[in-house]
Amino acid sequence: MDIFFSGSIRGGRDDVDLYAELIDLLERHGTVLTEHVGTEDVEEKEAEAGLTDGDIHDQDVAWLRQADGVVAEVTTPSLGVGYEIGRAVAWEKPVLCLYRPDAEHDLSAMVRGNDAVELLEYRRPADVADALEEFLQRHR
Repeated sequence: MDIFFSGSIRGGRDDVDLYAELIDLLERHGTVLTEHVGTEDVEEKEAEAGLTDGDIHDQDVAWLRQADGVVAEVTTPSLGVGYEIGRAVAWEKPVLCLYRPDAEHDLSAMVRGNDAVELLEYRRPADVADALEEFLQRHR
């Protein structure tokens, strides 16, 4: 199973360690196409590789199209994550959004109010392991 993991990069990297833990959980069920989201120096690596914003967009859209399912950590607001969720919904990809309700930002109504998106509120990555497995099994 190919899994697209979405999390904030330019919108803020406070959750990078959390993303890495979630990616580790996801890798038990398939190939995470976007494992770079869970690395500390993702932006530096993109710059070193000479990737333009257009290159990044095109690669992410290709991975999104390839994915069997999308898991997005939406606690840190991000335009890119919202864009990816919107594209995934338009392409009728299964989408699971993870949100920590004790965060300083309220979750967008565009995510919470979307019937095409499953939402799971949690506190720690270990809290979502069973739900991730169930989501991914349903959409194999």
